[in-house]
Amino acid sequence: MALPTRVHRGSYADPYDSLQREFNTMLNQFLGPSQGDGGQRLAPYAVDVREDADHFYVEAELPGFKKDDIDLTLENQTLTISAERKAEKQQKGEKGEMLLHERRYDRFLRSFTLPPTVDEQTVNAKLQDGVLTVVLNKREETKPRKIQVG
Repeated sequence: MALPTRVHRGSYADPYDSLQREFNTMLNQFLGPSQGDGGQRLAPYAVDVREDADHFYVEAELPGFKKDDIDLTLENQTLTISAERKAEKQQKGEKGEMLLHERRYDRFLRSFTLPPTVDEQTVNAKLQDGVLTVVLNKREETKPRKIQVG
């Protein structure tokens, strides 16, 4: 299941988008694992999307995820970031009874429809300090160029 997301240019932000996101987060916190999904929930981590003349940048907060936990796909101008972290179980030989267990299963899933100016052949991704940075190059023929007046 992909979450529909619109990428806005400029400083305009649809207030209904943030309201919907806050409502979903509140509902997930209230209902918790009793939604019949076996304790699975979507993690409410933030994503920023920026653009310059040559690139699009997608930065997703994924604290605690390892690069092996992350699946990044680009297909039909749709970038999908998904990450899954299983709950850590008490290891054999560990002493003591578990009194509080908050580090559990997390799942992150976001999809972005990209403009046709993106070069799907050159995509770079890096995970550093809990932030996944995806750099998408623009196709050369779509980049702005300066024209000399003769």
